[in-house]
Amino acid sequence: MKLIIAFIKPHKLSDVTLALHEIEGLTGASISDVRGFGRGRAKNAPDRVQKDLIDFMPRIKLEMVCPDELVKQVVSTIEKNAHTGLRGDGKIYVTNVEQAVRISTAECGDCAV
Repeated sequence: MKLIIAFIKPHKLSDVTLALHEIEGLTGASISDVRGFGRGRAKNAPDRVQKDLIDFMPRIKLEMVCPDELVKQVVSTIEKNAHTGLRGDGKIYVTNVEQAVRISTAECGDCAV
């Protein structure tokens, strides 16, 4: 099992989630509104950090756990549907999941996802 975490622009959420719904075997995703900053800044743009003030950008955080065999398809789907061609389109991270437990039924492993 893998955990996929993606940070995307808010206006791309509908495109991404509609495309994810088409993936057979993907059981769901969690979506959060988040804010943050990256290293990218337009060339010659003024420095946005002023004393204790940082200009944070709104983003959407998607999290989903899926079987290893779906990872490539899920990542590709997010990448394709979140792409605008502009800086700051986002990031996708994939990490291992050691254990999953469904609280309501006590199922463990892939069955719990």
